[in-house]
Amino acid sequence: MKIVTLLENTSSDERLTAEHGLSLYIETEKHRILFDTGQTDAFARNAVHLGVDLRLVDMAVVSHGHYDHTGGLARFLAVNEHAPVYVHRRAFERHLAADDREIGMAPSLAGHPRIVPTDDVLSLDDDMWLCSCNEKARPFPSYSQDLLMVRDGHPEPDDFTHEQYLCLRERGRLVVISGCSHKGILNIVQWLRPDVLVGGFHFRSLKSDQQSRATLDFAARHLAEFPTEYYTCHCTGLGPFEYLKQTLGDRLHYLSCGSRISLP
Repeated sequence: MKIVTLLENTSSDERLTAEHGLSLYIETEKHRILFDTGQTDAFARNAVHLGVDLRLVDMAVVSHGHYDHTGGLARFLAVNEHAPVYVHRRAFERHLAADDREIGMAPSLAGHPRIVPTDDVLSLDDDMWLCSCNEKARPFPSYSQDLLMVRDGHPEPDDFTHEQYLCLRERGRLVVISGCSHKGILNIVQWLRPDVLVGGFHFRSLKSDQQSRATLDFAARHLAEFPTEYYTCHCTGLGPFEYLKQTLGDRLHYLSCGSRISLP
């Protein structure tokens, strides 16, 4: 399996555009998959430099209904004329930041004929599926309490039922791809118990104060209990990443624009 980071907050390659967002290209033995599209068309421009032909992608997955993961979707639909796009049925609901700023998907895409609405579990292949884990208990915090959704015309704390995870089993290993892990990275690892997890942990709002360090210590201890290899990015934050790495060591890696993973 090969994973290429088309778009992320950081880049060490001057040819590539970085922006707050995420987009991954995933190539398995059977499929070419686009996972999220960042907030602009930068992912598509970066794909050209990275030798990724988006026209050959045979399916796309939207992790959740936020602009920094879906803003480039219209560009993808224009470049690629055939791939279905799997989006959770709640992703097109309104989503807000704590300051009431709109951070949701473009409503104009809701009726697009290639958008495939998903619910809790959808099998895409014998060894590939989407799941939201909405029916599972959440014993650990989500670290996304400042984000809102609009239901029945009223803002309320987001329950992130619109977030879904891509699960791929190849050569006996389970790889889970998560966008921002808004339901809580510790919950996701406990639910799915992957061999490899790729995605954001949503720790970026944590500072260097004592309470934040205690939160990260707690997270690091629990993540270390699983034999999982972690590739993180985007909303984890560089400071929290470096702090977590003190505990997780070589099992934790950071993905920037242009990073490539080859999984055996």
